[in-house]
Amino acid sequence: MTPIKKVLVANRGEIALRIIRACKELEITSVSIFSEADVNGIWLRKSDECYPIVGDPVDAYLNYNKIIDIAKRTNCDAIHPGYGFLSESAEFAQACSDNGIIFIGPKAKDIALFGDKMASKIAMKKVGVPVLEGSTDPVTNIQDGQKIAKEIGFPVIIKAAFGGGGRGMRIVEKEESFEAMFDAATNEAKKYFGKGDVFIEKYVKNPRHIEIQIIADKYGNVVHLGNRDCSIQRRHQKVIEIAPSPYLNDKTRDKLYEISVNAIKKLGYESVGTIEFLVDEADNIYFIEMNTRVQVEHPVTEIISGIDIIQRMIEIAGGDKLKYTQEQILLRGYAIEFRINAEDPNNNFVPSIGTICNYVAPGGPGIRLDTSIYDGYSIPPYYDSMIGKLIIFALDWEGATRKALRALDEFHVDGIRSNLTLHKAIVKDADFKAGKFDTSYLDKKLKTFHLNESNLITEEKKREEALIALVQEIKKNKLYVLDGEDELLY
Repeated sequence: MTPIKKVLVANRGEIALRIIRACKELEITSVSIFSEADVNGIWLRKSDECYPIVGDPVDAYLNYNKIIDIAKRTNCDAIHPGYGFLSESAEFAQACSDNGIIFIGPKAKDIALFGDKMASKIAMKKVGVPVLEGSTDPVTNIQDGQKIAKEIGFPVIIKAAFGGGGRGMRIVEKEESFEAMFDAATNEAKKYFGKGDVFIEKYVKNPRHIEIQIIADKYGNVVHLGNRDCSIQRRHQKVIEIAPSPYLNDKTRDKLYEISVNAIKKLGYESVGTIEFLVDEADNIYFIEMNTRVQVEHPVTEIISGIDIIQRMIEIAGGDKLKYTQEQILLRGYAIEFRINAEDPNNNFVPSIGTICNYVAPGGPGIRLDTSIYDGYSIPPYYDSMIGKLIIFALDWEGATRKALRALDEFHVDGIRSNLTLHKAIVKDADFKAGKFDTSYLDKKLKTFHLNESNLITEEKKREEALIALVQEIKKNKLYVLDGEDELLY
């Protein structure tokens, strides 16, 4: 039993609710913080205690001095950062430790290491993980960048050295476009991460984006919980995640597991972590980055493994040993996660703000919905556009895709625009159903989906309209309908 008895949740929305629920099952008291914009957040009703942080609505979740002060005043043993915001801040993790508070995550030094993309690449290479050919130090000027790119050979990819999530990233196909792409990448990196440093790597065309979920305790025990396929992306942002990948062959899969577990053991890493790879058409594997936080897509792994990743994360932070050996972890079936975003597919996916109404959540066996929205909830304009995650489970891939379409058809929300139509188009696509997709999938397919207003009427909507018309016709003409036993129905 973990010694942690009270946890401050330094986040908002569905991940805050997810952590609160995990705490409740572990009989841990939860404390929430909230901005003025989140005063009606449903997670606040579920938390045992909640405290406001006034001022800027984004800064409320980034001001770690105020957050730590609340944790100390409320006698919290630990802080869980969730994902985003302070989840990968080495300074925050160290500040927690300096104030006698457990940071639910890895050590500050490991967060710092993997937050530096160049340093993490070097560290992983030293422990036997394959990496892409590229620069060995951060690049700060165009001249050095051009020289490195020529040595590697085009196409190359420019990436932010101190960030991730697709920000500060540009693909350069030809030498003549390098300068413009370099400027765009460095400017975006500086905007989002405070530093314009980038690194340059050989660009792998049409790879699969595969990640390995690991859990490690401080006693040297390390296990993996299988793999996830995150290849379906838009602008380098994940849209759909799948566990396990329907593409990987046994040899490549086992190699990824072995490399990942061995690397974590050699590095002495503790906590939950995700190692991300590119797998090319010849099944060569290349390390991209490691995320030292819980991933948005962790539910698909929980479903196929039966292991609560958030709870194990809390227990390990409290000093507990892993509860399972690798041999005891049984992976079965397929899980698909659809990120439901409040955005307009007809207007370049710009964020959509409004008040939720006519909300109908899908249900049935094998359906999980992680969300914090409800009828009457107004989406604030200050945060990420994701409003929920629809997760599907079935024992086989075909069953998972069929169930996904049924659940997406059931899902209804008015008051905002959403990307539900995009997800429906994807699950109907023959290539998706056949498991034939890579990171170029959406770039190729998006223009063929015709996500315009004329195509937004679903089959279910058509049936509803036909039924209404039939009822009106019956009433108008005073018709009677006979059932199979000739009983008169009115």
